[in-house]
Amino acid sequence: MQQQQKQAALEQRQVEIQNYEQEIVQAIGASRNQMLEPIIAKAQQHQINLARFDQSRIGISLDETTELKDIELLVSVIAGGSLSNISTDEDSCLQQNLRRTTPYLQHPVFQRYRSETEILRYMKQLENRDYSLAHGMIPLGSCTMKLNATTEMVPVTWNAFGNIHPFAPVDQWNGYKQMISELEQWLVEISGYDAISMQPNSGAQGEYAGLLAIRRFHESHGQEHRNVCLIPSSAHGTNPASASMMGLTVVVVKTDDDGNIDMDDLKQKVEQHADNLSSLMITYPSTHGVFEETVRDACQLIHDAGGKVYLDGANMNALVGVSSPGFIGSDVSHMNLHKTFCIPHGGGGPGMGPIGVKAELAPFLPDHCLSNGNSLEASHAVSGAEYGSASILPISWAYIQMMGAEGLKKATQVAILNANYIAKRLEGHYPVLYKGRNDRVAHECIVDIRPIKETSGVTEEDIAKRLMDYGFHAPTMSWPVPGTIMIEPTESESKEELDRFCDALISIREEIRAIETGQLTADESALRHSPHTLVDLLDDQWNRNYSRAQAVTPVANQSRNKFWPAVNRIDNVFGDRNFVCSCPPMSDYEDD
Repeated sequence: MQQQQKQAALEQRQVEIQNYEQEIVQAIGASRNQMLEPIIAKAQQHQINLARFDQSRIGISLDETTELKDIELLVSVIAGGSLSNISTDEDSCLQQNLRRTTPYLQHPVFQRYRSETEILRYMKQLENRDYSLAHGMIPLGSCTMKLNATTEMVPVTWNAFGNIHPFAPVDQWNGYKQMISELEQWLVEISGYDAISMQPNSGAQGEYAGLLAIRRFHESHGQEHRNVCLIPSSAHGTNPASASMMGLTVVVVKTDDDGNIDMDDLKQKVEQHADNLSSLMITYPSTHGVFEETVRDACQLIHDAGGKVYLDGANMNALVGVSSPGFIGSDVSHMNLHKTFCIPHGGGGPGMGPIGVKAELAPFLPDHCLSNGNSLEASHAVSGAEYGSASILPISWAYIQMMGAEGLKKATQVAILNANYIAKRLEGHYPVLYKGRNDRVAHECIVDIRPIKETSGVTEEDIAKRLMDYGFHAPTMSWPVPGTIMIEPTESESKEELDRFCDALISIREEIRAIETGQLTADESALRHSPHTLVDLLDDQWNRNYSRAQAVTPVANQSRNKFWPAVNRIDNVFGDRNFVCSCPPMSDYEDD
């Protein structure tokens, strides 16, 4: 009895000590808070923003534009002192292991140009080697290489958009807030969804964020076991990669002879995995450039089994204003602002892949420390900044604002019309691999080169390289089907440009027929030696089975506007064979 009383007294004492410790911590925190407030206020008076993490911690952010005078002002604001007694000499202020021991900027380019005139000419020389929309059509299927209008691009250069820190106080970026809010509302209307997150920085990050929302939804209903993701074999490679990152088990769904989802196989896979089904990932229009008519049935199958549908928004250039992912029946999609909505695509970024979701997934959109009241706990964030690469959003905002609803719809219609015009003009010369009802394609078409290769030895690479001699950028090669080229003209191209492109491909087909009829071999042809450079034209040792004119100006009047490739053909697959992507192909997920 006495022992129990001692134990009870000890436990009571421990509770009192804990309460006392909490009071001390709160008092210290309040004291620190009182100390931080005047520092933060003083900093703002000097146009310095200090990040406020909690009641006792602040943060600073420095970059390559920060100068010594900025550091001196910061020290003065925080500590009331100066840098007069602090050495700024590298030898004394840097630790030994941080000091550079190797030379840098040794390439001659860093020493050669000493005036604005010289550097301007050097940069222009580099520009002249790069094919752009200023030269002609870039028919890269799946990447929507469309016009990025000057009016859309200019605001990106404005200081108020380009040089504000993503963690700046909210009251300092009210204009940004308005622009983002309006863009979200427009994307809700365009997509047919109920809510938008502008946080993902790319389409792949959008996939991750969308699957994360689906997983969190299942977890909220006590269904953590739902971990199977169905993906058609024609899907983008990022789809299975994103699903794997999310810890999902990828199950491949077959496609039929027309490139559509095999509905019988889908039904069988849904029935087999119904209890553990998490989601279905699809692309619409399909990766094969066709509007699949069973897409709504596929969505309903998944919903009936308790799963959710992720619709890859890579091909929304064929949907905007005509249909929408929400209408089709999907639950979440990413929307590539760096494709459909005019932000320049490629070059390593930046990109934006905001996701739209139906209402029941809205609570599970990516969170962020800023939207959490500046808490350091940023659970479920997918990007370092609350709105991703927000500085490029003025491009999409301006595009949608200037186009309006009717303009956006017409752009989609023209993109589809242009692709079908190309497919029709190439009839009798090249087979289009996949078509929908009435022999129509969506916004892109896949041209099958495999039959040509069998009869002539000419490959899709030969054709792509030869197009450079005709003044065009190559289409996408061997994706999503090996031995093919994918052509996507977008709405940016006129009928005249489409005809010029088709005329080039038809002319190339005649060159191939010369090989098929035995007039020369593939190795002797201009196709195999393409592209031809100015150095080739000036070669005194020209000993090829075709003329210089056929090599560099194969069509009439081309010499008046000739684009010269800077180099001859390189080993296209060397990098692929020596630097292998860690993302496994879809075939690795298929059943044996």
